[in-house]
Amino acid sequence: MTQPEPALRGQILTIAMRKFIASGYHGLAMREIAEALGVSKAALYYHFKDKEELFLAVLFPYLDAMEVALDRIAAQPGPTANQIQSFVQHVLTQPAEERAIIRLGSQELGQLSATARKAFGKVYQEKFIGKLNALAQRGIDRGEFRPLDPEVITWALLGMLYPYFYPAHTGNRSLPEATIDSVTAIFLEGVQLSR
Repeated sequence: MTQPEPALRGQILTIAMRKFIASGYHGLAMREIAEALGVSKAALYYHFKDKEELFLAVLFPYLDAMEVALDRIAAQPGPTANQIQSFVQHVLTQPAEERAIIRLGSQELGQLSATARKAFGKVYQEKFIGKLNALAQRGIDRGEFRPLDPEVITWALLGMLYPYFYPAHTGNRSLPEATIDSVTAIFLEGVQLSR
């Protein structure tokens, strides 16, 4: 008995995500995904025209979920520092496999065609980086953060989080609360204006 099409598509995305995280874009063949699923390559190509489309289909849902989370975080009352804390908490309490999607997108982007890079870059900016920039700008506008370029603040924050986007560093679990608090405190001490 064959699986329903939506169920198979979901399984393809789950297996592809794990294999892209483990092997990278260039190191993974569609054949390996098909073998892991026990289906033919034709079944994969029925759902995704090529590996690039499959790769983007792995990345885009994560960005959609991140947009929802960032919108919720930005709507919270209180100081911007609390919103940054909520963002770090949100990201670092995700299973490592989910956190790795951020690294996967930025690290493997150069493997894609110019058209796919442009499409991904637009969505990445709109749903993730742009929202973090806006949060940083809010902290500056409120006089809570140093008057720095908001993009510098965003990339400094992501740079601090980047080591935690590797499943090998933490296993597939959330980070301890003390680690999350330490990372957030170190970052905020650098960007907040002294009171």
